[in-house]
Amino acid sequence: MNILLRDPADDAMLDLALAECQDKKQADRLRAIRYALDGYETQEIVEALGRSRSFVQVWCDACRDGGLEAIKAKKPTGRPPKLKPEQQDAFKQRILDGPTDADGGICTLRGLDAKRILADEFDAHFDSLSGVYELLHRLKLSCLRPRPQHTKNDPEAMEKWLEEAPLLFKVSAMLTPAARSKSGCRTKRGSVSRAR
Repeated sequence: MNILLRDPADDAMLDLALAECQDKKQADRLRAIRYALDGYETQEIVEALGRSRSFVQVWCDACRDGGLEAIKAKKPTGRPPKLKPEQQDAFKQRILDGPTDADGGICTLRGLDAKRILADEFDAHFDSLSGVYELLHRLKLSCLRPRPQHTKNDPEAMEKWLEEAPLLFKVSAMLTPAARSKSGCRTKRGSVSRAR
């Protein structure tokens, strides 16, 4: 694929941009142009980058027609996130730490609690629970978790109760007579094969 740069200084700028690039997609655009300038064919570039033929052609044509300015990554459009990126780690840690005294004595955090924490502590107001759940999912937090243990739970007292408790079910089983078959069958107990 033969392309020429409009400005000879763009060759050095391309190498500099490629060395500093952090975005994978933008780096692939710059590599495609570098390969094309070095004389590689389109199919060779496609195989080297693992991108489609149209990806390579579109970005090489854009560079040929508009220079390096034409392939610069544009700022993404859309609504800014309600929870700022620098606050996401703090919110995730707050959820992982579990409920505090400020949460009113609850033993586990639910979606409504996460919504309240976002509003009160991080000034991020979500209109619906689905937005809160999407945020939790993006932060790799699961809304499902094992049954929580209450703060007043005392494992030693539970163990003591189990040791001292009367085991009524064993006594009850000994006193209860075996029930006769209600099916009307005259087969003796234990005579039927157990290998079913």
